Amino acid sequence: MKVLSVASEIFPLVKTGGLADVTGALPKALAAEGVEVRSIVPGDPTVLKALHGEKVHHFDELFGGPADLLVGEAQGLHLFIIHAPHLFSRDGSPYVGPDGLDWPDNAQRFAALSWVAAEIGRGLVTGFTPAVVHAHDWQAGLVPAYLQYGGGRRPGTIITVHNLAFQGVFPADLLHALRLPASAFQPEGVEYYGKIGFLKAALHFSDQITTVSPTYALEIQMSGAGMGLDGLLRTRRAVLHGILNGIDEAVWDPASDPHLVARFSAKRLRLRATNKSSLRQRLGLAPDPEAPLFGVVSRLSHQKGLDLLVGALATLVEQGGQLALLGSGDQMLEDAFASAAVASPGRIGVRFGYDEALAHLIQGGADALLVPSRFEPCGLTQLCALRYGAVPVVARVGGLADTVIDANAAALASGVASGLQFSPVSQETLESAIIRTVAIWFCQPMWKRLQRNGMKTDVGWTRSARQYVEVYRDAVRSRS
Repeated sequence: MKVLSVASEIFPLVKTGGLADVTGALPKALAAEGVEVRSIVPGDPTVLKALHGEKVHHFDELFGGPADLLVGEAQGLHLFIIHAPHLFSRDGSPYVGPDGLDWPDNAQRFAALSWVAAEIGRGLVTGFTPAVVHAHDWQAGLVPAYLQYGGGRRPGTIITVHNLAFQGVFPADLLHALRLPASAFQPEGVEYYGKIGFLKAALHFSDQITTVSPTYALEIQMSGAGMGLDGLLRTRRAVLHGILNGIDEAVWDPASDPHLVARFSAKRLRLRATNKSSLRQRLGLAPDPEAPLFGVVSRLSHQKGLDLLVGALATLVEQGGQLALLGSGDQMLEDAFASAAVASPGRIGVRFGYDEALAHLIQGGADALLVPSRFEPCGLTQLCALRYGAVPVVARVGGLADTVIDANAAALASGVASGLQFSPVSQETLESAIIRTVAIWFCQPMWKRLQRNGMKTDVGWTRSARQYVEVYRDAVRSRS
């Protein structure tokens, strides 16, 4: 089976978050199941630098200028690249300009991605006619709409929702500019509360819908978490599937990770202490052997619950803990954590920005990893934590609830606990979870059992890849 994956980012070429990790790892896992995946991504500068592709098609005009479709390989990925300098030759974020605001032509930029993907779906490229087009998030949301309205061959279509909060909503007067017919602007089309909804269109027109954990698939059908799309998702529940994300176990392997000072395994947990020492040194934390070290690797935002952690820092420090934080985002949160680091020298260390090597060191050196998200479609950081023996302390939402077994009395007694959960999501329950974590940490035999249980957890892609194959088959059957 041939599948075209459509995404705005892909690891290791361009990454702003977990979407890139998924789109970079899933094709490799699907190859083991006999699925040939090619991914189409925008020709951002970093992508073009990594790929010297062969031109397979020229567009005289693609949403404002000429463009070429390139094909090639980079970092083990089979890629189509849209080389359209007027749309994608921009340094920095794929979505946001240097002023911190969305690029004003994002609607056209990602419509172009969807348009070209739809053309490939119809058979544009000789030798690669996909049975399924697999779109990821709103940036690829118009693919099913273009296939619906464009006529001709219609492959099976799937949309994967990585985060329903980001929907791609644009003014209605762009309808013609986005190459959509007037008939598309209706509730049974792309219209969404008087505007054009990229993700809404995908949810309406795709043959199959997936999201990135079973619990999140249930949550988004409820008014509280459905972000205005819960009614549509309920009507399409028969084709909605929650499939857990995985991580690339070759990239995230504590036994061979080049970013760690000391590589280790479940049988050599003592070596983690060297990474802990190095992490403390890098972030200016005191070398206190009695202090449990909490880690955070996250976007700093309200969704991720990092404002709750700001409020809980006093409790963390009072309990004798330390914090190593890596992330960026909301300026008020960055300022709050920076102030906390100044107020508690040697106890709180922060680094703002993106640092892949430091992210690995936090996973391989912190005792526990905090993930206090208000909602979390899947989460990848807790999967990395499990694999690296950093006990995850998570809110009981979405994929966090699906991947971490809480260290309650029953789970501890039966020997299956792999972390700690807390609910409802509030500062008070987070503080209680921190206190509970510290208590277990001081019982080292129990703590090591949690670590080893986590490291035995299946966090790879094999099982999920097989589930995707079944969804692909369903999408193909719906077109036959």
